[in-house]
Amino acid sequence: MSWVSHDLEPYVIQRYMGKKIAFVPLLIGSYAPDLATKWVVYGTGAFGLKVAASDPARFHRGFPGAGFTHSPFFGIVAAGLIYLATDNKLWALSFMIGQWAHAFTDTLDTLGVMLAFPFSTHIYSIGLWRYTADAGRLGDAAAYFSGPGFVWDAFWLVLALLGWRVLTKTYFRDVVAPTDPFWGWAGRRLPETALLALYRTSYFFGIARGITWLLWVHLVNSYAFDVSWSGPHWIAGVRNEDLNHGPTSARLLLLALAISFTCLLLYLRIGGHLSPLRLLRRRLAAAEASAGSSADG
Repeated sequence: MSWVSHDLEPYVIQRYMGKKIAFVPLLIGSYAPDLATKWVVYGTGAFGLKVAASDPARFHRGFPGAGFTHSPFFGIVAAGLIYLATDNKLWALSFMIGQWAHAFTDTLDTLGVMLAFPFSTHIYSIGLWRYTADAGRLGDAAAYFSGPGFVWDAFWLVLALLGWRVLTKTYFRDVVAPTDPFWGWAGRRLPETALLALYRTSYFFGIARGITWLLWVHLVNSYAFDVSWSGPHWIAGVRNEDLNHGPTSARLLLLALAISFTCLLLYLRIGGHLSPLRLLRRRLAAAEASAGSSADG
């Protein structure tokens, strides 16, 4: 799981895709997998009642459990339901892209996600940082902000800061608000200042949360940094091998890669004129046109 990138990914994607994406469903999609699971993973209670998963890792990412919420398949199904309910293709696609961003980010920890669900319940992991939700919220934060997960969040922070113009009033007026009917509905009830504050909330919340936890982990409690692969190694954590019934076969790996590659192609196709391949073609065409003009002159 990630503590900050899920907050910042939607703003980076918004900057990349512009009017081809609606921000509100994009943000909801980015939060959706953990909104459906995290409160049970860590455990919560009220009025003397406590709700907690007996096997937090399996509930969060595996099967049986709610691990399907972290699969690309869940994004597709949810997008279909959104389209049926709203008849708004952009909302559906935006939610799907946000959920995919969350799902593929979570392949980076040692537990990973069920990329090929429902065809397989096998869990795929790159294993960059240690999955430690079993240690509770505080233990998880201590491990995450001491290992490569912290570096991953810093990467998204840099991308978000480089795209700071996405937060400006002009960008909101010209790109964000006209694309999503939510802002028109909200604008009839709230002043523009409130809309801008609402739009920027997750950006500043993610940055503030990251800084606060970093200070708590290293200044208040002095946990040791360990940014080596699959660190920090001073905590046990959970690996995908602990939940899988066997090793990842070549057939399962090819299936997961095919699904991932299909998601990437669809993402680039939705991005349209901003996709890297199209940008490259435009630059090559411009270079050829420039060379032709020079030759004619």
